[in-house]
Amino acid sequence: MSKSAVIIIYLLAMVATIVFVDVVFFRHRFWERLMSNIGIVLVYIAFYLAFLNKH
Repeated sequence: MSKSAVIIIYLLAMVATIVFVDVVFFRHRFWERLMSNIGIVLVYIAFYLAFLNKH
């Protein structure tokens, strides 16, 4: 699989995770939802830099 396809799938997985957590856990809580979304993005970035960022 090409690198761009892997990145697209990775971004779609991140978006799906964020939407799932928002809908299931933090539907009516703005600040908690914002903090969890930032945390999820940071975890995905750390995972990308650790494992998927092969030059």
